[in-house]
Amino acid sequence: PSSPQSCQDSASIGSPSSTLRLQDLGWMKMRGRAEFHHQTSESTTLFNIWTKFKPRLPDWYYNEKLIKVGDLLMQMKEYKLALLQCYGRYLEQFSYRNFDEVIPEVHQFKSIFFPNGFRDKNTTLTFHALQGRNICIYQMVCSNDTNLHNPESLRTCFRILFSLRLIMQVTLPQEQLCWLIYNGTVHIYTICRHLMSIGQSAKVLDYLLWASICIESSVPLLAVHYLTWRATLYTAVCQCYFDCQAGIHGEVFARRGLSKIDELKQIENMSSSALNIETRRIFKEATVKMAIMIFKRAVYEPRRKPKGFFRPKLRINLKEAQNMPWPRTVTERLLLEMFDCGAAQFLAVLEALSDSNRRILCTGPPVPDETEIRDVVSELFFAGLDILSGNMQI
Repeated sequence: PSSPQSCQDSASIGSPSSTLRLQDLGWMKMRGRAEFHHQTSESTTLFNIWTKFKPRLPDWYYNEKLIKVGDLLMQMKEYKLALLQCYGRYLEQFSYRNFDEVIPEVHQFKSIFFPNGFRDKNTTLTFHALQGRNICIYQMVCSNDTNLHNPESLRTCFRILFSLRLIMQVTLPQEQLCWLIYNGTVHIYTICRHLMSIGQSAKVLDYLLWASICIESSVPLLAVHYLTWRATLYTAVCQCYFDCQAGIHGEVFARRGLSKIDELKQIENMSSSALNIETRRIFKEATVKMAIMIFKRAVYEPRRKPKGFFRPKLRINLKEAQNMPWPRTVTERLLLEMFDCGAAQFLAVLEALSDSNRRILCTGPPVPDETEIRDVVSELFFAGLDILSGNMQI
């Protein structure tokens, strides 16, 4: 599932009455992307603009607009310019210079960037600049090495993940900065999904777990409005477990997620007389995501034959059962028990058949190569074909 858009726009950076008076920057938004390939020239121009205006503006106003322009450049995918001339320029005020090295622990991080505590007026801007810097670096790495073949690209991605986790760890107790926690989970999810696609699931599992726990630990983010995103994080954790061939842990985590969803639903039922249509839709979508992760393992495990145990085979002839009404197989019976619509059933079939450890273009039996598992795979294809073609008869 795709992640929602970052919510940093919801947190106002400047006062409502303030207006961006750096008209010299207006041309940057109006010009086409084709004219932005002269990075050095544009960077020099922006540098000159900042140099011209900084002495004329109050520090607080200048810093706000510096970050605001950085966000604008990120939206325009001008990551290098945003990094060097906005986020990086803002962070120059701190004594720390070696940003390529990971800050190992929280107290050192606080002493460097928040020597006056979190009541400082620039606290939000500093967190924002640190997050923006990380994302710019990640995007620049991806533009140069999309599949992360270079070991240094991988190391950079994991340094970024560590930095994002550290920022969130410091931010978490500050409830008014919950939007930074939300943004942090979005960034961690995006990077981890990329790394999962190249076989790094074992290394990103901790970061996805951290993102899930963070969103559970922030009271404002426990609202129904964020449930869809929370379920997406839960799903990513489960898929990570399955990638690591730890399906039992994936199912356990999915059942845990399902209990969290039920807890929220009970609270909503107590606080209001009836759930509106949108709220019911959100709960159903989140529940289906968790149910699919449970189905992914549950459809196979009861069919496995214990070692040394003799059980007569009760195989059904799928060709003969083709025109029979549902449920024709054990797999179809489980699908009907767990899901009430064809779309959810088909998604469950796809997820149960997916295996990141199997090379798609290399034909062969599923692993492990057990007769019972082969039967389940055949039944899944059988059910999926019926659902897809619309010939499902109950």
